[in-house]
Amino acid sequence: MNYYEPLVYIVPSEEEGFILKTVLQKRLMVSRKLLSRIKLTERGITVNGERQYINIKVKAGDRVEIRMEEEQSEDILPQDLPLHILHEDEHLLILAKDAGIIVHPTHGHYMNTIANGVVYHWQQAGITCRFRPVHRLDQETSGVLAIAKTPYVHQQISEQMIQHLVKKEYLAFVWGTVVSPSGTINEPIDRDPEQPHVRIVRCDGYHAVTHYEVVRQFDQGALVRIWLETGRTHQIRVHMRHLGHPLLGDKMYTLPQFESNADELEASGRLHRQALHAFKLAFVHPGTKEWTEFNAPLPADLSELQHWLADKR
Repeated sequence: MNYYEPLVYIVPSEEEGFILKTVLQKRLMVSRKLLSRIKLTERGITVNGERQYINIKVKAGDRVEIRMEEEQSEDILPQDLPLHILHEDEHLLILAKDAGIIVHPTHGHYMNTIANGVVYHWQQAGITCRFRPVHRLDQETSGVLAIAKTPYVHQQISEQMIQHLVKKEYLAFVWGTVVSPSGTINEPIDRDPEQPHVRIVRCDGYHAVTHYEVVRQFDQGALVRIWLETGRTHQIRVHMRHLGHPLLGDKMYTLPQFESNADELEASGRLHRQALHAFKLAFVHPGTKEWTEFNAPLPADLSELQHWLADKR
């Protein structure tokens, strides 16, 4: 049985006599589900190199280690695809995702996804990991994508997301003149009963909060920085439409008053997707325990779009 590198905790003097389970859950922040899993493996939990039950008491100076079995994504076919790697270490792989590519294989779409490319990349590097994205990006959204290499790392970042500690920021190009330089959209979102694949603002929907700040105003549109408190499906697209400023290139959520502008943009051939880019992702790194920030530069199509808007009069 092969394991990933262990996570190590040296018991300080003030924690002498603590129950090992308490140390694992309160200091190493191991979830109940993950704890149940690793304690069944031979080398999952050790103290000073010896396998131990989680109900023992620890002593000052004890070396507590947890190990997770190596895993593979056996259901994902490796495929040589270009990956824009922003960062990689033993815990995480951070990519700048291109627009137009799906993150994970779906029914009827088994190839040409981020997952296929990552599995191939790891295979070539001799790395044994299961593909575990820690958050989602729509197919047509570009930007920072984080992939966990172990169940522990995935659990740690997921918990930060639940506690709203992960910082995700987006850049979006929207139609029209945004009057308020900054603001908050606090409007519930749910499915449109007439079009289930579309989301709308509705009073009985799910709580959703979006913050925005205008970075640059153009004659026909604006570049807006956006950050979220919640993560509803299509949240940015729905909330900006509700504000009266749908995203450029977003055919699903456009408004009638911008249709002629949208037609002109489409005829120019400059943009083939909604103008949304996840440019920043920040969280406490599960390995180093330090605040870590990753940034993806504006891709070529959105840079060209910015020039097009700047030239419009």
